Amino acid sequence: MNYFAHITGWGTSVPANIMTNADLAKIVETNDEWIRSRTGIAQRHIAEEGQSSASLGAEAALKALKVANISPHDVDLIVVSTSSPEHLFPSTASLIQDRIGATRAGAFDLSAACTGFIIAVNIVAQSIRSGAIHTALVIGTETLSRLVDWEDRSTCILFGDGAGAFVLQASQEPGGVLSAVMRSDGSGGDLLTVPAGGSKLPTSYQTVKDKQHFIQMNGREVFRFATRVMAQATEDVVKKANFTLDDVDWVVPHQANQRIIETAAKRLKLPLERFVINLERYGNTSTASIPLAAVEAITDGRIQPGDRIVFVGFGAGLTWGALLAQWTGPLPVEKPKMWPYRLHGLYRLYVKLRSWGLRIVRLIEGVVWGRQD
Repeated sequence: MNYFAHITGWGTSVPANIMTNADLAKIVETNDEWIRSRTGIAQRHIAEEGQSSASLGAEAALKALKVANISPHDVDLIVVSTSSPEHLFPSTASLIQDRIGATRAGAFDLSAACTGFIIAVNIVAQSIRSGAIHTALVIGTETLSRLVDWEDRSTCILFGDGAGAFVLQASQEPGGVLSAVMRSDGSGGDLLTVPAGGSKLPTSYQTVKDKQHFIQMNGREVFRFATRVMAQATEDVVKKANFTLDDVDWVVPHQANQRIIETAAKRLKLPLERFVINLERYGNTSTASIPLAAVEAITDGRIQPGDRIVFVGFGAGLTWGALLAQWTGPLPVEKPKMWPYRLHGLYRLYVKLRSWGLRIVRLIEGVVWGRQD
């Protein structure tokens, strides 16, 4: 039996707190004109106390499930792409799985920087096509503001926080994810990095003093790399599906820099109007940027069922890639499973009680087994 992996649900979550360029000018030497002219960014959303990559990702996931008309209990797999996880471990995906009550789902994180969402969607699509799973959540979520040096104007002006999620489901109807390309060049790993906090440079007084836990970037080299690979990956993924650029309705690029997107459009000889761009209001949200842009275009009616869309990105690693999908929308269901959403507050309470209940069960098990020892 042949299965196709369709994108059937989508959702986003961004912090209410907005930092404008004028706000940034109060804490670092910069101004609105300087930032806009070099990046195209006017503002970005910044996580508040109590918000995190898991909380934003969970909100986006529940919205995506609501669009797809399915319950969290129907999810087989959750893949979270993030460069700002809650912890080194446990995975942010597991924390989200618990928060949304996806009791049957496996969960893991994927680390591929700003390309991660594309890679995660491709991995899930392959799992669906193989028949291994039926329904999955792919989430891109970031709180990069926690990794930014607010005294470094070359990086602090760029990044924002947010999350976006897609539901992918199996269907025998042709369409959905059509092709993908994934690439990496680790020789450029030092061009965009957070040096410390891993096994090579464990946290120490010196790493903190030297600000090695913040994002460091060689902006000029990353710009050159990005403008080259964005166009190449787009051409490769379209060719792989036996289409041409004329067959593509929309390009949803990673929202890193307006000039990078404009340069890619020129190299592809495509009008900028066929690119979905919203970085002016969100900045660079890394793995969340592509779903944030896509959902905005769906909401305002630009993306329609049947449209062919290229998602293309690049990031630290160095990594880059693209994915071509034929847009579907929610699959027909006999009886929409809307109870978690109609009773949103009660469902949240149920999930919390369930989580605490499992902890109590483990505590009791520990006491019982401890006595036996």
